[in-house]
Amino acid sequence: MPVPGRRARAARADGHRPAAFSRSSRTLGEVTKRPATIPTVRRAAGLFAGLALGLAVLAGCSSQGASTDCGLDACTVTFERGVDASASILGVEAKLVGAEGDQVTVEVAGEQLTLTTGQQATEAGGFAVTLDSVTDQQVKIRVSRNPGN
Repeated sequence: MPVPGRRARAARADGHRPAAFSRSSRTLGEVTKRPATIPTVRRAAGLFAGLALGLAVLAGCSSQGASTDCGLDACTVTFERGVDASASILGVEAKLVGAEGDQVTVEVAGEQLTLTTGQQATEAGGFAVTLDSVTDQQVKIRVSRNPGN
């Protein structure tokens, strides 16, 4: 609707005439004063969940006489031989009890296991435990959550 006393703007080449001084045009203040939308809330919730998960992974592993490399549902623990070695991983304690040749005894989640290099995973307290390697200096095991538990 033309505004009295104002000259109409010229039409563009495609025939579109801009709506100058239209009552339906919004100001910058009206656009920026919108309430938080669902995508913004989802984005914030996703960021919070990601930070919480990252902190849980970082806080989930500690060790003495051992080093750990943990993911979301599995950890590789490298025990130093000749020391009292233990690690707290995935909410359970893992300890090196003894090692002789290629046979190792560990305690995981309160259960003692005797493992041999190359054998299939042994279950202990809802975790699958495998022996990765044995050397004169180190013993390396992998502890992972069983998918069924």
